[in-house]
Amino acid sequence: MRTSFSYSGTELDALAEAKNYYHWILTYFEPYVGGKVVEVGAGVGTFSRFLLESPRVTELTAMEPADNLFPLLERRFAGERRVRTVKGYLEAFVDTLAADSVVLINVLEHIGDDAEFLRQAYKVLSPAGTILVFTPALPVLYGSLDRSFEHHRRYTKAGLAQRLHEVGFRLLCLRYFNLPGVATWFLAGRLLRKNTLRSSDVRFYDRWVVPWESKIERKWEPPFGQSLLAVALKPGGQT
Repeated sequence: MRTSFSYSGTELDALAEAKNYYHWILTYFEPYVGGKVVEVGAGVGTFSRFLLESPRVTELTAMEPADNLFPLLERRFAGERRVRTVKGYLEAFVDTLAADSVVLINVLEHIGDDAEFLRQAYKVLSPAGTILVFTPALPVLYGSLDRSFEHHRRYTKAGLAQRLHEVGFRLLCLRYFNLPGVATWFLAGRLLRKNTLRSSDVRFYDRWVVPWESKIERKWEPPFGQSLLAVALKPGGQT
């Protein structure tokens, strides 16, 4: 069992400003979200709030292991009847959890043994349950921001598909996401070697780029992108 830790990344406050961005992610995930949802690595609950906008979600288990983040998550959802906050790692709760969907928003890249983690997530899911993954793409973009945010890797489309297939998942959706973000991440993390994201920059991108880019990418999948979005099914029923 892993010991407790504190997350040292500095991006969570800035990304909390990205309301359009998270709505954009949700448009792809929402048709596949089940009633009982486990969000692993929920952080301070930013995406959890968006998940609760879905009428499909009847019960959300927001799981976060970091000592410095969990109290914020717990306070945020105090009194919210649909939310249960849990401190710890998924592996500690595999035998007691049953979910229709497992959600990972910028989490898989933080996990050293991602294959073993996906096997644990598979066990938690009910037959015909779904895993919804959003994770950094393109290893060539790996730079100072990734190191600062404690990323082990960035994924290729083929690499993420292989990880999911090896566990037994059947892919329903796998696509690149946020084409303009490739240039901005390369500039910030490889050329300028920044170690954090500024809230003002995130707000600007979320207000002026995401609205039009999300409309374009809903009609046309880009050949590459800053992130990968995947939806996969645990066989055993119908979605």
